[in-house]
Amino acid sequence: MPQSLFPLGSPCPTPCSRVCIVSWNVGSAVPPDDVTSLLGLNTTDVKADMYIIGLQEMNSMISKRLKDALFTDPWTELFMETLSGSGHVLVTSERMQGVLLLVFAQCCHLPFLRGVQTQTTRTGLGGYWGNKGGVSARMALFGHSICFLNCHLPAHMRNLEQRVDDFESILQQQQFQGGGGMGVLDHDLVFWFGDLNFRIEDYDTHVVKSAIESSKLQMLWEKDQLNKAKACEAVLQGFQEGPLNFPPTYKFDVGTHTYDTSTKKRKPAWTDRVLWRLRAAGSPGPAQPPTVRRGLTSWLSPGLRVTQRSYRSHMGYTCSDHKPISAVFSLQFPFKMDVPLVTLSVDKEWTKVSDASVSFQVASSLSRSTWDWIALYKVGFRHPKDYASYIWTRQEDSDHQSHEHKVTFSEEDLPKGSGEYMLGYYSHNLNSIVGLTQPFQMQLPSQSPALSRKGSSASSTEDDSTLELLPPQSRSPSPAAAKTRQSSRSRSPALPTLQGLGLRPRPHSRDTGPRSPSPRATTAWKERLLSPDSPTAPPPGCSRSGPPGTPVIEYEGHSPPMPAPTPADLHMAPKAHGRIKHWLRKAQKKVVLTS
Repeated sequence: MPQSLFPLGSPCPTPCSRVCIVSWNVGSAVPPDDVTSLLGLNTTDVKADMYIIGLQEMNSMISKRLKDALFTDPWTELFMETLSGSGHVLVTSERMQGVLLLVFAQCCHLPFLRGVQTQTTRTGLGGYWGNKGGVSARMALFGHSICFLNCHLPAHMRNLEQRVDDFESILQQQQFQGGGGMGVLDHDLVFWFGDLNFRIEDYDTHVVKSAIESSKLQMLWEKDQLNKAKACEAVLQGFQEGPLNFPPTYKFDVGTHTYDTSTKKRKPAWTDRVLWRLRAAGSPGPAQPPTVRRGLTSWLSPGLRVTQRSYRSHMGYTCSDHKPISAVFSLQFPFKMDVPLVTLSVDKEWTKVSDASVSFQVASSLSRSTWDWIALYKVGFRHPKDYASYIWTRQEDSDHQSHEHKVTFSEEDLPKGSGEYMLGYYSHNLNSIVGLTQPFQMQLPSQSPALSRKGSSASSTEDDSTLELLPPQSRSPSPAAAKTRQSSRSRSPALPTLQGLGLRPRPHSRDTGPRSPSPRATTAWKERLLSPDSPTAPPPGCSRSGPPGTPVIEYEGHSPPMPAPTPADLHMAPKAHGRIKHWLRKAQKKVVLTS
């Protein structure tokens, strides 16, 4: 009998209360070799439950952006590689030209991070250019709405008013979906950080440097533009910041710890900041249905408390003209919604293919989608698409969502050999993992002789051009340790948007609902690519005509028979769109040659 490894009603193993926020203007530099000290992973202190990384001025040259769109950018790769070792998973990411926001959380907290959404607002060149602006991510954390906003505001001493106006514009433009809408300041807690570019007024460069050398930083606080603006600008009311007990983080000669010695001799300033804002107790939240209101907000039970544990700069990093900063906060919740929306039950050990099944129960409050899927993750996975296999969830009993469901993985989709794995239920509507098992052991025999002979026969009849039509695996490395690494099937967390392609299920599909972007192609699907006229029965264990995210491509102007995927859907698609175009070109060449 299967045993529930994450029983319904079980709280998260540890309270999620510690958040670390990092901000760094990287000045188009390549990543350093190591960021463990920046994240505080090289100390004996308690590790943060969540890490929020905000970068500005990433290299955004056209050639670099194209490469980053197809593959994981090196900064994201570095932070994923570093944090996966401490059990943190990339929840979401959003990039606007040179501004990047990454949200990581400990694996055990994933089922309680729900309703993940991101927004971007351009303010450069009057709103047409993304070198300046804001990138945000919001979510419900244990039932409390939180928003993280990473900004890069206009530079130079004279642009104080423009900085405030741009920040106000960002707040006005960023509206999240759900109910009557929700703006940034409608959340229970807002963290605002980034290269805010506020400067030190009145004092000249010599006086500022002398105050820094003599550790008289307090005399500079009174002349800091942001500190002064908070007292008179309505849009900044309620934002709090810890004491600036570290030297100004701008501007340095690259590769040194020396303030700017160029001909411009920029005055040192605290341009890089982290602030937070709690919604006032008793203030009305956004218009939401009662069920959503109980799940997303806490104004019915005020009392969320924030304590800043540290606020510091990291002067050892010299690859940019800015020094990175970090701030660690403890969150105290008045209540915690710590019951997973989906409870998954599996055997403690998978030693044969027949063990590869999972039963799950869905809470009545979860609105299921035909795009939901269950993924098999290797322990140490780095983001929701970093799975070893997947399977669609069925909805035959859509009117009885509390009914226990069961799905089974097909043999061809299971990883061979031994390892430690876990299962996660991904909700398309909430854009997050809402159910997770504890780790279990898998030790399956090697591929059966019949399948081996079949694969050998197929490979012997394929020419090189046919092999190139097969969906390539990701070049992103597996989260496992280097000595046990396998080829990862994950895709980059920031895929480009498909333009001008109509996506629909295959015409012969019996299921009329929209499908979630898939996690990867099965052997059966590859066989259909090689033989387009072959029968199109769904692969074993899957109620779909093809693996999730394997779209049928139509010419522009053909309307899909059902709602097209949203950008968030395409964001989770595991295939790079450039590779789809590459597949089309290869297919056209093959048609010409054979005709």
